[in-house]
Amino acid sequence: MKMIMLSTVLCIALILKFGHAQVNLSGSCRATQSSVYDFHGHAMNAVDGNLDPNYLKSSCTATQADMNPWWRADLHRSREIHSIRITNRKDCCAERLNGAEIRIGDSLDNNGNNNPKCATIKSITAGHSETFECGSMQGRYVNILIPGRNEYLTLCEVEIYGTQEGWVDC
Repeated sequence: MKMIMLSTVLCIALILKFGHAQVNLSGSCRATQSSVYDFHGHAMNAVDGNLDPNYLKSSCTATQADMNPWWRADLHRSREIHSIRITNRKDCCAERLNGAEIRIGDSLDNNGNNNPKCATIKSITAGHSETFECGSMQGRYVNILIPGRNEYLTLCEVEIYGTQEGWVDC
């Protein structure tokens, strides 16, 4: 009982001192993308909390074969973003994400694709997740785009980790 009370007091002290914690911000975002391949591939599938890498289970997004395809999360307000974790498709075409860029910022110029770059995806093994560190970039929009080629963009999960004011991981 004393340990629980001590943990609670410590947690409250941390909240009062620091006032923020790193949390997954994607659960409450709105998502959109350059196009939709079919009824399985809606943009919100990338932020639904379902890590299943099988596209046919309606757990991933997919665009048409667009020139410069993109996907965007709107976090509703500018946030401090530390990292992005992306889960790649397992049942097909893992190499499609190679060369994709992660961009973060507050602008919707060019659908948000002109915002500063956090990282470039070299490759993510089929069905696996990879985390990309962004330092403490500031932005309302998180974009993932494949620049310079006509391609399908498929994302099975996108987790956006950043600062949530008023909360501390205890």
